[in-house]
Amino acid sequence: MSGDETSPGDSTDPLKVGELISIAEAADYAGLARHSLLTYARHGRLRAKKLGSQWVTTHAAVDAYLASRDTKSIPKKYRPPS
Repeated sequence: MSGDETSPGDSTDPLKVGELISIAEAADYAGLARHSLLTYARHGRLRAKKLGSQWVTTHAAVDAYLASRDTKSIPKKYRPPS
């Protein structure tokens, strides 16, 4: 599932839930690098939009992205302990 799809039965757009936050704020919230989230936004894995020169998203969109990640796609050294 890509970042701009919603799960079946969930028609809520995560960009319309809550207030918009910068990619830097989203990175702090998610515990990820700002550059990584910016790349995910540009490639559509994270629901975000560009306002002028700034990319913005919401906490709900970050939560949706984090929930959609496949642990196997994360390099072993960064995976949570199992």
